[in-house]
Amino acid sequence: MNNTPIGIIDLNFQGRKQAIAAYLIKHSWGLILIECGPGSTLPTLEAALVDKGYTFSDVTHVLLTHIHLDHAGAAGFLARQGAQIFVHSIGAPHLLNPEKLLASANRIYGDEMDTLWGDFLSVPEEMLNIVDEAIEIEIGKLRFNPIITPGHAEHHIVYLFEEICFAGDIAGVRISGIPFLGLPMPPPELNLDKWRESIARLKQEKFNRIAPTHFGIFDNPDWHLGEVDKNLESVLRWLNELMPTEPSNEEVHEKFTALIDAQFTESEINEKDINIHEVFNPRGMSADGLIRYWKKFRLLN
Repeated sequence: MNNTPIGIIDLNFQGRKQAIAAYLIKHSWGLILIECGPGSTLPTLEAALVDKGYTFSDVTHVLLTHIHLDHAGAAGFLARQGAQIFVHSIGAPHLLNPEKLLASANRIYGDEMDTLWGDFLSVPEEMLNIVDEAIEIEIGKLRFNPIITPGHAEHHIVYLFEEICFAGDIAGVRISGIPFLGLPMPPPELNLDKWRESIARLKQEKFNRIAPTHFGIFDNPDWHLGEVDKNLESVLRWLNELMPTEPSNEEVHEKFTALIDAQFTESEINEKDINIHEVFNPRGMSADGLIRYWKKFRLLN
């Protein structure tokens, strides 16, 4: 039974509800955040904290599932307010020195970079904590068990807390009330084979709720993980049929867009909800991730 209250902060990314969540847990001397969102949503995060009677300085710990901008962009700011930041060893250097990460993102987002993501400040070294799967994270009387789950990104982690799984992006993206679960598959670290292994690993764990960062807490983790598995198999079949024909990148984008459109139609999703999905799971970025995955892990094997 989950006894600890968990708050869902909707960061209202780009004015869209249910796009990015930060999960709030109170402990004996402060607050824990699972994910912190991008720098651009700090005003929303601050307003949510103030509404509950807190300030940024009450946040003592931030547990990141990975360092993509929509999950970790505000970590440096919060560290400078006193929060300890927890992250995978592969992601840690990019938080200490984010220049390479930001340069890569800037090539993708260009002039929209600041509007979308805001400032991404470095995390001071003394505020950075490397997550080890073998070591339970203890914060007061609360215990978090990290599990390394590569696939979406090599440095991805989920956190098991009581009977809930904070799943980041490895469990896909899902909005309450919408019968659709999508897979965010961006470059450069996408690996569908490792993703399947990570889902198999999670199926062996015991939890009765699952909380993807996009978006919300759900009471049917078995269905949820099964849907991720089904979608991974579907994408792999699609790749195995298409890529041996040596399509151009443009053709891959076109056919992937048609594939996702067909899934939206089948799920009877309205235009508003499609737009929300596109914000945190743009199909063009997933198409690029699949192209890179095929060339890196399948073409030469």
